[in-house]
Amino acid sequence: MYKAVIFDMDGTILNTISDLTAASNYALEQMGRRHDFTEEKIKLCFGCGIDADMEKVLALEGGCPEEELEYIGSSIPFSRYHFSEKDVETLKSFFVPRYAAHCREKTAPYKGIPEVLSALRSHGVLTAVASNKDDRDVQVLADALFPRLFDRAMGNHKEIRRKPAPDMVMAILKDLHVSPAQAVYIGDSEVDLETAKNAGLPCISVDWGFRTRPFLLSHGARVIVSSPRELIPLLMG
Repeated sequence: MYKAVIFDMDGTILNTISDLTAASNYALEQMGRRHDFTEEKIKLCFGCGIDADMEKVLALEGGCPEEELEYIGSSIPFSRYHFSEKDVETLKSFFVPRYAAHCREKTAPYKGIPEVLSALRSHGVLTAVASNKDDRDVQVLADALFPRLFDRAMGNHKEIRRKPAPDMVMAILKDLHVSPAQAVYIGDSEVDLETAKNAGLPCISVDWGFRTRPFLLSHGARVIVSSPRELIPLLMG
């Protein structure tokens, strides 16, 4: 049995996509851009940190195919989809306050997740969140929707590199006095797979979130679950 389990937030323990989609479409509207994107489209843009997320939203609006979104800002330049770094900052300036004010309107835990967390804690397993969401939003959502179910919750802030850098996970493990060999990481995206690898932790992927099972398999996922109840034997067996 593991001593600590670290969870990603969006798409893993919380279904946040309705509120993320509303804030994204609002921000795009303020810029005079197309703003009728569905949750299925917007969820492909989130998980990499606010700047990268905004880049992907603008690329999507500019006509970027789904399969190219993960490469925006790295091998694919912004210019291909007709936006700039200034546009990214402008979109973020509309998105951030809108999302912060409305992040709990439709967001809720995935069915079965609170029970998993309660079972882990009842067996003395430490639990934590490591998210690329802004730390303020992480704290609000963790406190409101998972009261007393996490020993540590950490989101994106200036003092630490965002995932997939291992810094956030390592800081959490240090706070919990747990070594990487005693912990496991759970997430729903390619960023989570890379984060776990960089931190030296095994990774369990979930396919109910922002990425599909075929996508996760194509990015090296070795263990994938399709319901929270499948986690219990893997974590406590």
